[in-house]
Amino acid sequence: MKKAKLSNQFLRNFWVIFLITILATVLAFALLSFASRLISDSLTKNRYSAESIIKEDYRQIDASAVAASGGGVQVIDRDYRIVLSEGLDTFGKEKLTVEEFTAFLTNSKSTEYHYDILYEPQGEFWLVVTFPTSIRLDLKLIHNKDAARSDLLRAGGALLFALVSYLLILAVFSLIYSRVTAASITVPLKKLTEGTRLLREGDYSARVDLRLKNEFAQLQDTFNDMAAKIEHETALRKKSEEDRRRLILDISHDLKNPLASIQGYSELLCSKEQSPELTAIYQNSQRANRLLNELFELSKMDSPDFSLKLQKTDICEALRQICGNIVTQLESAGFEYEFDIPESSVYTELDEAHFGRIIQNLTDNAVRYNPKGTTVTVTLTVEDDTIIIDFRDDGVGIPKHLRQDIFKPFVRADDSRNSKTGGSGLGLSIAKKIAEAHGGDLYLLDDGRKGSIFRLTLHTI
Repeated sequence: MKKAKLSNQFLRNFWVIFLITILATVLAFALLSFASRLISDSLTKNRYSAESIIKEDYRQIDASAVAASGGGVQVIDRDYRIVLSEGLDTFGKEKLTVEEFTAFLTNSKSTEYHYDILYEPQGEFWLVVTFPTSIRLDLKLIHNKDAARSDLLRAGGALLFALVSYLLILAVFSLIYSRVTAASITVPLKKLTEGTRLLREGDYSARVDLRLKNEFAQLQDTFNDMAAKIEHETALRKKSEEDRRRLILDISHDLKNPLASIQGYSELLCSKEQSPELTAIYQNSQRANRLLNELFELSKMDSPDFSLKLQKTDICEALRQICGNIVTQLESAGFEYEFDIPESSVYTELDEAHFGRIIQNLTDNAVRYNPKGTTVTVTLTVEDDTIIIDFRDDGVGIPKHLRQDIFKPFVRADDSRNSKTGGSGLGLSIAKKIAEAHGGDLYLLDDGRKGSIFRLTLHTI
């Protein structure tokens, strides 16, 4: 399933906010209009309109209430003279010019005063009632169906263009803001993810520097502390492992000579005098010497100094020679055998001595834990650039509970650790490490058939 990007989620959220903002704006203007109509009757400018106080004879106009409410009344005759003025006077003169009066009529809606202007035809004068404007918000959409169609189309087009431009600009700003906001989160997350990936891949020196002072800074400090702790513990574990390997190598080396002496003297005594005790000493010294050699070899392979002497080798010819060497062992154990190795040459980088140890250990393992009559089959195939060697037997197989751990040191197919089998539990571990040192692998297959099958893979050159 495709993962949704955080930036896209932010964008969707901003689109929702964008739509809600438009809806809230429309609702706010509707409520403002409703509130204006609700209080209109109580406003002073509406209680004392020009229509409510005008008279045919301007001398009979009562302007006291208007003046008492902070407004003013002016009467302008046909000669543009101010013949009556009471209360608030915004003209400040007794006579106006035609231009001044025209400008007054034109701009009366855009000043900080509210002017209610009414013409009395009988008396031939203009009555002007003035009140200071409290708050004015002029936003009206007026449509007259009698207007020319061309004007209506032009005006409608201009209005539509302004509306679309506004929405487009708002959308672009929303997109940019959503990306910037998302980046403030996704960029630190990407750095933390990269640091986590490096840790997962074994680079415990990985650290994250977000250069932030918010919650991400706390997460950065926690991550870096965790990485430092893992690096420290890994270094301690590595040193402990190296010390353990070195100790095993030293002990194995120091015990070789004493065990060789015990084995030699016990063999000499057994040749002169046959007794169960001497036979047991000799057999146990052989087992101990074999275990010590395998433990020494396994520890040596784990050492950083261990390396193979790789040479370009025909794997088919090398495998035929190795199989020829194990024939005697298989026949002595009463085993049947089948070898399917191509006659053509297939080349790979190989350390023949160590590679032979893989097949030898698999043979020892098969002979040790399977009854007479078991058939061992060795096949070699090539798929693309991969060499596949299958070592199969139709014996008792490996118990299911041991399949995952069969290549670990000291794990034996005979988990009762019966001394009669003589296995140390190190042979398969050594074989797998040799395969991995060749750049390949050794693993156990489960094809549902009787017995067991080990698959060795290498790369061609």
